[in-house]
Amino acid sequence: MIAKESILLLAKKTIKSESQAIAKLADLLTDDFVKTVEIIFQSKGRLVVTGIGKSAIIAQKIVATLNSTGTPSLFLHASEAIHGDLGMVQPDDVVICISKSGNSPEIKVLVPILNKFGNTLIAMTGNLTSFLAKNSNFVLDTTVDTEACPNNLAPTNSTTAQLVMGDCLAVCLMEIRGFKSEDFAKYHPGGALGKKLLLRVKDMLDETRKPTVARNADIRSTIFEISEKRLGVTAVEENDKIIGIITDGDIRRMLSKTDSIAGIQAKDIMTVNPKMIASDAMVADALNIMEDFSITQLIVADEGTYKGVIHLHDILKEGII
Repeated sequence: MIAKESILLLAKKTIKSESQAIAKLADLLTDDFVKTVEIIFQSKGRLVVTGIGKSAIIAQKIVATLNSTGTPSLFLHASEAIHGDLGMVQPDDVVICISKSGNSPEIKVLVPILNKFGNTLIAMTGNLTSFLAKNSNFVLDTTVDTEACPNNLAPTNSTTAQLVMGDCLAVCLMEIRGFKSEDFAKYHPGGALGKKLLLRVKDMLDETRKPTVARNADIRSTIFEISEKRLGVTAVEENDKIIGIITDGDIRRMLSKTDSIAGIQAKDIMTVNPKMIASDAMVADALNIMEDFSITQLIVADEGTYKGVIHLHDILKEGII
């Protein structure tokens, strides 16, 4: 059994090795990277990313990232490509071929065929003298000095470099396209991420539960309103305008400071100028306000018209956090 200290040392060594490999990657960027981004952006077709072995797995991740950020892409396994799947490649498609060595048997078969098709071929390789590099239109250099593997065999630093190069392409293309969070939301409608990007306050608002009291309401009726609507809060209105807010915390603090509640009115304990949000705002924005001001409820109002209350618990139930 390896000692705990040795395990941690090996893990830290791996992290440092991979981080150093990635740091060096920045110095390997050339005009070929710029031209690659431009060609993909201007392409009327899709981006086809192919590879074999561990590089194929990295290719799949790159494709997933590109698809979710506005660049139509598909994965083509290099081995399957030469057994019928080349039909996936259309004339206007751009092809990226990923291979550390650039000399795999499948790559040597695939590359001439892609060149014959006339597609722009981009190599992502750690061997600039390889068959792949020499027979591609552009080369993305992902050379690493060594692998993090103790035997310098298992793809570790090299696949991480490929992954990062793919992320570089995706981020640059996002920037060129002016890809915004609203665009991102279209491709991620499901789960917590989808809700965070798409769900608006009005989608969660129950306008039948709209606690409110007048400024001169007595404490008993104020407590009753807060309890009945079960939101832990009530708005205070005057002439159909929100002038304050009272939370159950305000009630507790008031009761701890006085022996008699006779004569106390809503205006005496309300907080003026309460934080508010429009019903069309994103729920994520409402959550940010709650976090910034350490509150759990937020008044919802549109141009001064009271719509209701959104509660932190409702946001938690939606699984946004």
